[in-house]
Amino acid sequence: MYDELYQVWQYEVTESTLSILSRDFYERVTRYLRKINEENNLTDNKTLKIVLLEKEAVNVKRMLGELLWARYKKLVKLTTKTQKLSIDVLALEEIQIFESFVPFTEAYQKFAKSLLQEQTSKSRQEPRKRITLRFSKDIPQIVGADMKPYGPFIVEDLASLPVQNAKIFVKQNLAVIVDVT
Repeated sequence: MYDELYQVWQYEVTESTLSILSRDFYERVTRYLRKINEENNLTDNKTLKIVLLEKEAVNVKRMLGELLWARYKKLVKLTTKTQKLSIDVLALEEIQIFESFVPFTEAYQKFAKSLLQEQTSKSRQEPRKRITLRFSKDIPQIVGADMKPYGPFIVEDLASLPVQNAKIFVKQNLAVIVDVT
């Protein structure tokens, strides 16, 4: 796993395009880090193996942090340029995050276009619709289509979210709509 992570990290920090990640890439990196820590905890004394495992864990975390930051910058750049991104290059966790970001990008581009056509949000008077959801899975904090932060959410949390975001969570079976009438 270390060699694979190193290759992906090296590509991401040196190239301008996204590397192709397997859907379970982050899950495997997490298991790898967990395995290193478990091996490290088995021995109390500072043997050479323990010292090497500690260095390996530090290197893995550093590469992973730089890899995540590089991919984040590339994804933001791609989505803000209105280019279509093939989700084939993304890991499962990145797909879920990206699907939350796309409605925001589209809404912002629509706003920018209408502003350039000299229409403000007041002149359009579009109602802001929200939907109340009950979450069935833990969700990290997101930026909603209305540019406001929401979450993080844990299982059984209730929240009122913009329609665009709520539809994504329901579609991915991460939440269900709650009727508040």
